[in-house]
Amino acid sequence: MNDAVKMDTPSATQSDVDFDAIIIGAGVSGLYQLYRARELGLRTRVFEAGPNVGGTWYWNRYPGARFDSESWSYGYSFSQELLDEWDWEEHFAGQPETERYLNYVADKFDLRRDIQFNAVVAAAHYQDDNHSWKITLDDGSHCTARFLITAVGVLSAAVMPRISGTDSFKGQSCHTHNWPTEPVSFEGKRVAVIGTGATGIQAITEIAKTAGHLTVFQRTAQWSAPLHNSKVTPEEMADIRKNYTDIFARCQETVGCFIHAADPRAALEVSEEEREAFWEQRYSEPGFGIWMGNFKDVLVDAEANQLMSDFLARKIRERVTDPAVAEMLIPKNHGFGTRRVPLESGYFEVFNQPNVKLVDVNENPIKCVTPDGIQTSDADYGFDIIIYATGFDAITGAFDRIDIRGVGGTSLKDKWADQPVTFLGIMVDGFPNFMMVMGPHAGLGNFPRAVEYTADWVAELIGHANTRNVTRIDATADAANAWTDHVVELNDGLLFTEVDSWMTGINRNVDGKDVRRIMRYSGGHPAFRRRCEAVSQGGYQELSMD
Repeated sequence: MNDAVKMDTPSATQSDVDFDAIIIGAGVSGLYQLYRARELGLRTRVFEAGPNVGGTWYWNRYPGARFDSESWSYGYSFSQELLDEWDWEEHFAGQPETERYLNYVADKFDLRRDIQFNAVVAAAHYQDDNHSWKITLDDGSHCTARFLITAVGVLSAAVMPRISGTDSFKGQSCHTHNWPTEPVSFEGKRVAVIGTGATGIQAITEIAKTAGHLTVFQRTAQWSAPLHNSKVTPEEMADIRKNYTDIFARCQETVGCFIHAADPRAALEVSEEEREAFWEQRYSEPGFGIWMGNFKDVLVDAEANQLMSDFLARKIRERVTDPAVAEMLIPKNHGFGTRRVPLESGYFEVFNQPNVKLVDVNENPIKCVTPDGIQTSDADYGFDIIIYATGFDAITGAFDRIDIRGVGGTSLKDKWADQPVTFLGIMVDGFPNFMMVMGPHAGLGNFPRAVEYTADWVAELIGHANTRNVTRIDATADAANAWTDHVVELNDGLLFTEVDSWMTGINRNVDGKDVRRIMRYSGGHPAFRRRCEAVSQGGYQELSMD
């Protein structure tokens, strides 16, 4: 379907590169960046590690995988034809529907002809003599490009836990990120799930429906809230289609690009009755309103946060019949919303089932995986299937797995060893012609809304360079340091910075990821866009170009 990259091409001159742009990844980010590159007339190649498009929505096909932002706010907004043609089946689409959607987009815009599948990028080295990047795949083939754009995702570098013996297990096992394409049956099986983050919560809820017996190994309990998903009726879809302009405008207004915005009131300013009624309303509504649309002080004031956490703790106790199990499911080491809030569809009720057991690995640590199951400090468990819902080396992990080297052979991984340093979360000083869609320090949130803005900004910058015959673009060190300092300062007073999570760069299953670092821009997407637009409208004074 795709021509392979050129092999052993001779040293390029400034006009002799294989491609104008290389994009790494064919998920939500990479597909749209390719579309924008095509509009610029760039000779572009996308390298995708998987056998098809989709990124996150190709790999993560575990039971229960789905959106937790509204489907109709998540889809692309750039094409009116696409908006007119695609009907969402559910308000929060499952993985199969989302994968079909991204395949539909790839086919509609004929994107596959510029994508090379099963192509794992091993290295990308900047060549200062001709202002280009040499990209090497894991099979040894390579090519050159003027611009290198990463669309590698925020949660794409899966990690296994530090548990010995995982290779010795004789049954079926996999990480949720690397779920097999063929169906997995849990009927009558003894199943273990290790991990209770957002992925684990979704998988556990579905697996418990058919498993003979399910044992859940939990390290960190989560403040999870109901998703309240439902089918989209034809009448609702017609109404959504008529209101797309307003929906996307609303997403542009909010901090996280969701349809939900913080309530202007403070939890500590209203009466207890008003506060409880508001939280009951949010708890009964679909989506992230309970997190992104809560009282304005819940994520910054410890007292307000404690009240909200107490409210959710009561909800867990109401839903779980065994008081001891309920207490195990109530987080003790972080407040509500200071870690990513998973949304669930009957998760807590799972632990009322006689075929489900919850194990707290803080009390009974896993010693090892055995050929027949899992051994903890107090028991040996036999299993037919072990599922690792142990998450990702978030944000920087996918970059660390590629040998990216800038001017003078400087390693990006080494440059970011203590703290990512970026300009706008898009560029890195000393790495010319290198742009990131959703890199560290970027404006995160409802993913495609943020992606479209960043990809547009990248395309505008490349267009600006091309019209001026510029072949080298680099962020200045002063601009990168100033942006990074700004990002760090924005986190002062936010409760999430006091908590270990992927949002603060913590992953104890990865060497060197045991110290909190500022990984994301916390000023909200409207402010992020204003900062980016000031740069482009000011003529890119923060960049060096030649």
